[in-house]
Amino acid sequence: MPSDNLNFQCALITGGGGGLGKALASYFISKGKKVILAGRTKSNLESAAKEIGATDYYVLDTGKTSAFPVFVSLVTQKHPELDCLVNNAGVQKPLEVSKLDPSEFLYKADEEINVNIRGPMHLTLQLLAHFRLKPAAMIINVSSVLGFVPFSIINPVYNGTKAWLHFWSMNLRTQLRDEPQAKIRVVEIAPPMVGTDLHRDREDPDDNKKEKNPISLTVEEFMQEVAEKMERGDGMITAGPMGREIVGAWYESDKLGKRYKKIEEGGM
Repeated sequence: MPSDNLNFQCALITGGGGGLGKALASYFISKGKKVILAGRTKSNLESAAKEIGATDYYVLDTGKTSAFPVFVSLVTQKHPELDCLVNNAGVQKPLEVSKLDPSEFLYKADEEINVNIRGPMHLTLQLLAHFRLKPAAMIINVSSVLGFVPFSIINPVYNGTKAWLHFWSMNLRTQLRDEPQAKIRVVEIAPPMVGTDLHRDREDPDDNKKEKNPISLTVEEFMQEVAEKMERGDGMITAGPMGREIVGAWYESDKLGKRYKKIEEGGM
């Protein structure tokens, strides 16, 4: 494995108590990295940390950004080796304008926006000063194929938050690439349908499991492809036929991905 493609010592993973966050943490630990878990539920964090051998864990609601300054100060003082952030925490709410009272719709939508947009943005920006002191650092944003094509009609706000995270990742990567004093890589992971508990608020919370939906990936299948691409040094990572088709089509389009690359390189 080329040493520069996973060139970090210690990763902070939000939403690390289960699902893809825990799977990424386990993978990093298998590669000799230290991992710090963060999430809402102490019992999940405690059991996950014990199971996979995480270095530490913190109870943190990434939708409450007012807690970030104290948290960032604490975690960087206790773990000065921290040089990787994985913005994995996310919530998905079924929201239908014809079925919900506006006040309920907006309450749930605001939660999605707080966790899926404000959380990654605030935590990234508050850790940048620390990362700029490192010889190398990495920011990993977990978006979704729904940020490329919003085919999950009952999740209009979630789809939008993941589109934001995709475009934020692209622009952040370009901006940080142009900083001569910093070597901060930005990696985006866009999962397709994977058998986690993300659909826990749906009528059928298991409709993303392979036994009910054959196009879904197991967490193990997803991680096998993600690990290969991370070690290869890819900046945009997805997995499975669905992910490769949707993300690939976006980046191969002359009017989308190729146009951005041309603009990024100074053209129009």
